[in-house]
Amino acid sequence: IVLPLSMPAIAALAIFQFLWVWNDLLVALILLGDPELAPMTLRITSLVSSFGTQYQLLTAAAFISMILPLVMFFALQRYFVQGILAGAVKG
Repeated sequence: IVLPLSMPAIAALAIFQFLWVWNDLLVALILLGDPELAPMTLRITSLVSSFGTQYQLLTAAAFISMILPLVMFFALQRYFVQGILAGAVKG
């Protein structure tokens, strides 16, 4: 009984945990020494330089990096709707 009602909270926690790891730029910047292991967010920051910024590449990379978090959100969105519907039913 408890697990089906707690699925929206678990889905929200999964989304927040995924986004926290996905956007963890500082840990990747400090701990990873090999540029081949750099995550996408670290690669995006390398597009910004003191010699000039190509905003078209920066914007395209930002949109590409948003694809996976959006897929994750839309995959878990049904659990949010189920939680809202389960909490709204009066019995």
